[in-house]
Amino acid sequence: MVRYASIVLPLLLLIVFGCSTSGKERASKKAGPAKPPASIAMDAAKTGTPISKYIYSQFIEHLGRCIYTGIWAESLEDRKFFYPVNAAESPWQAIGPVEMTKEAPFVGEHTPRLIAPAGIAQGGLGLVAGKEYTGRIILAGTKGTGPVEVSLVWGEGEKNRQTLRISSVNSKYSMYPLRFMAGAGTDNGRLEIAARGKGCVLVGTLSLMPADNVNGMRPDTLALLKELNAPVYRWPGGNFVSGYNWKDGLGDPDKRPPRKNPAWSGVEHNDFGFDEFMRFCKEVNAEPYVVVNSGLGDVSLALEELEYANGGLDTPMGIIRAAYGHPEPYGVIWWGIGNEMYGNWQLGHMPLEEYVKKHNTYAEAMRAKDPAIKLIGVGATGPWSETMLSQCANNMDLLSEHFYCGEKPDLLAHVRQIPDTIRAKVKAHREYHAKVPALAGKHIPICMDEWNYWYGPDLYGEIGTRYFLKDALGIAMGLHEYYRVSDTVFMANYAQTVNVIGAIKTSKTAAAFDTTGLVLKLYRNEFGVVPIAVEYPKGPIDVMAAWTEDRSALTVGVVNASTEASSVPFTLTGAALSGSGTRWMIMGKEPKSFNEPGKEPQVIIQEQPVQRLGTALESPPLSICLYRLDVK
Repeated sequence: MVRYASIVLPLLLLIVFGCSTSGKERASKKAGPAKPPASIAMDAAKTGTPISKYIYSQFIEHLGRCIYTGIWAESLEDRKFFYPVNAAESPWQAIGPVEMTKEAPFVGEHTPRLIAPAGIAQGGLGLVAGKEYTGRIILAGTKGTGPVEVSLVWGEGEKNRQTLRISSVNSKYSMYPLRFMAGAGTDNGRLEIAARGKGCVLVGTLSLMPADNVNGMRPDTLALLKELNAPVYRWPGGNFVSGYNWKDGLGDPDKRPPRKNPAWSGVEHNDFGFDEFMRFCKEVNAEPYVVVNSGLGDVSLALEELEYANGGLDTPMGIIRAAYGHPEPYGVIWWGIGNEMYGNWQLGHMPLEEYVKKHNTYAEAMRAKDPAIKLIGVGATGPWSETMLSQCANNMDLLSEHFYCGEKPDLLAHVRQIPDTIRAKVKAHREYHAKVPALAGKHIPICMDEWNYWYGPDLYGEIGTRYFLKDALGIAMGLHEYYRVSDTVFMANYAQTVNVIGAIKTSKTAAAFDTTGLVLKLYRNEFGVVPIAVEYPKGPIDVMAAWTEDRSALTVGVVNASTEASSVPFTLTGAALSGSGTRWMIMGKEPKSFNEPGKEPQVIIQEQPVQRLGTALESPPLSICLYRLDVK
């Protein structure tokens, strides 16, 4: 993902990605009435390359609220005290005399020392009435120190808090369990740690999560992710990966060092590392796609990561993995070599001719260690992609492309830029395959492992933009385009899944599908797999169709990027419809309808039976309709 703070993003994306990026514009114009289209011709006997399930893949990065507070259930910020207590960046405030000591810190560079009577507190916690919260605190103290009180607070007065009392503290760091029950709901709860009596107390670290967390993950977010049903998740970046040492995320989470996020703002807690990502993938029934650091990293770091993932118990990293509780290899197939190495915003960026050599060095070494893996190279339409294909063709299975589109004032122009960009990138890659000698007899498909809209204010943390119904229309048309070019695009990873330009948005206590997430969920779970020939005039109506895998039904997607309803006439050859089926509709009242966690959604999926289908497909205004039509 491009770090827009270090480049002129609108100009770059316009030139490189082919999309408008004007986040300041607002959709002030509406598309005109949908003119009755000429008959849409569908031929079920003419089929294309089966649609890869990997088109519905996702991407998560250590950025903003995507993983931490979005997927990960930790309630506390900076639980390992990366920032000194009372620092401007710190969420912790001192109550009485508190100092940071660098003498044998528990984790990181320093540990807070409370000189009794004193304490620290963190506010802004989201609490749900009657919900249980569990965790731990790691403390040490001078001889005879105590007691220490830890309180969860949900309001003013002694009745609006629960306090746990630790009567005495050991001289060596020891863990003390925490368990609370919130007496009321609030978005401004507080946790207080108070050293009573005399002496000094060292607070090594602490953690607080809702008791219903699933291996440290939010159950509300996980429930939606399971509905999304993505087949693959790309991780850990993104720009983040180019400055990330994956070993920081191994072992005891409380002892993993906190770091400054190398690419974005804030702290990398290292609570969500390699093993947590694998547990996440298992929980949501998805395959992992791991990107190695080809920025500031080196080949040895990548090979150790590969061995940790796939090596047996007779390998050094396999032994370490087993020691951390995972004796069986993970068997990771998908591996990306680097991220956006063409950009000067990327750590370790280098000229193309140098990066080609670096990619080949990584690829050859990784394949020598594990020949079963699939490798994805860094691409960017133009000289970079063409050169990678010409000089690295034997050392990659897929080539990545990225694009983000901004906001356009005209509704149809806003919607169409997604499929238009996909089409342009595919056209370029087909031309490369036709003229690059190294590709003779080879086919290296596109992995569009970052694609989305990106504009608007950060409402859900860093790059936490809101999406509207008009964006959902564009994502649906984008999926239609992927189906049309199923011979060229094998994988597409919507970026990013949660909060950060995400398909799912979360508050402190709730999670909900954004408008674009509804589209991805619906098409992933209901659209067919074998595309058929569809001809229709280009305009505000976009149509695509496919057989279901068992050929018992045709699925037809109809996107209406207009404020007027339309009855879409069609002809079908190569199959006979029974006249019955199902229709799913994604609708809202106006182009800027949106959803918000914890509130009644403005955009929803409606399902209804089709009992007597005529010769037209009904398309309400500003809608996405997916028909499943039974065949005779």
